[in-house]
Amino acid sequence: MIENVQTADGVQVARAPLPAMRVHEDWLAVILGATVLGLALLGAVPALPGLKWGGEGTSLWSLFAPGAIGGWIAAGVGVGVLSAVALMLEGTVDLARYTRGFPVLFALAWLSMVAAGHQQSLAFGIEYVIFALAIGLLVSHLGGASASIRAAARSELFIKTGLVIMGATILFSDVIAAGALGILQAVGVVVVVWYAAFWLAKKLRVDEELAVMLSTAVSICGVSAAIAACGAIQGDRRKLSYITTLVLVVAVPMIILMPWVVRLTGIPDAVAGAWMGGTLDTTGSVTAAGALVSDTAMKIGTIVKFSQNVLIGVAAVVLSTWWAMRQSNGQETGSTGIGVIWQRFPKFVLGFVGASLVFSFVLTPAMVEQTQSAIGSVRTLWFALAFVAIGLEARVSDLLKFDNGRPLVAFVIAQAFNVVWTLVLAWLIFGGIVFPTITI
Repeated sequence: MIENVQTADGVQVARAPLPAMRVHEDWLAVILGATVLGLALLGAVPALPGLKWGGEGTSLWSLFAPGAIGGWIAAGVGVGVLSAVALMLEGTVDLARYTRGFPVLFALAWLSMVAAGHQQSLAFGIEYVIFALAIGLLVSHLGGASASIRAAARSELFIKTGLVIMGATILFSDVIAAGALGILQAVGVVVVVWYAAFWLAKKLRVDEELAVMLSTAVSICGVSAAIAACGAIQGDRRKLSYITTLVLVVAVPMIILMPWVVRLTGIPDAVAGAWMGGTLDTTGSVTAAGALVSDTAMKIGTIVKFSQNVLIGVAAVVLSTWWAMRQSNGQETGSTGIGVIWQRFPKFVLGFVGASLVFSFVLTPAMVEQTQSAIGSVRTLWFALAFVAIGLEARVSDLLKFDNGRPLVAFVIAQAFNVVWTLVLAWLIFGGIVFPTITI
């Protein structure tokens, strides 16, 4: 709409009104994450009720008790209100549809966490992400994804907000506690496997965006690393869905086969734990596989996996800076240098790093310890929402035909290299060859 305005000398001129101020999605994620963390520090975000069931005395119906279901309903209302306000600032969504669709999206995310809480899911290390993705795909393919549900499926906003919140759980004190040997192996695995996977993907003509997510998922810690990589390079959600599916499908047989190989070949427990911790892509799968070998294998595997998880933040910063420079060099643009890098840099990474620094060095250890359970459960909720949304947006037929199968071949070969290289490193570092044998 054109409006007439009068200048200082009395001349009438036509001028279009200024567009409404909109907040970029990355900054919205920082605002949302900071708000959640601030509320947690104030005690307004309690730890969400547990969802474990199927064992002795814990039936499914116990999850629907008023004290249990009430906490989750309150969390759903809180996340729904916060995200709706954020989307108002962004100005790109139909709020009426969003508010109608979000309760359904939340219910599906909750169901995915309930499925992951069953004792058999816990025993096999099958985490909520695979159930969230599967439920989203099922609803989408059965025609249950209405316009309102799709309007609520804001996967990128949920992912980025979850990553900002996750920054508060990556503490420098825990990095030190994880042990120098675990960190040494993690760095050796991440650097070598990432480069090898990226080189292989490029040789197989996989596009760079997908290659970055694939390499990061294989080399660091699967799903969480793929999420961080996708956010760091502002990648395509469909490609993230594809990589996530590959990670989860390949992880299931590895959980069963790796302990069997350990027992068959007589690999020492410490080496076995470090091997599984460096190759299996989720903490739950590492714990489950390690427990099938011994307590020592389980504990060392967890330490090594945590050491790799810590590198997510470093990888996000390095990837985002490298990707911004690569993109700016590959396109003609009116500006160059640091300005272009800042323009392309995903701002939510600053929220992730800022949260980690504040919780590591500013807050007291007692306050951090007091809030970790609540922050961890809320982070899981944001990620569950994101993966249901990704499932709603994906099609299985597209995943099976994706890029003529080249990314699938690249992932399988890269994971095979990861298995061999990590075993070599684990034997050198934890097998008493280079360093003294450790016992836990």
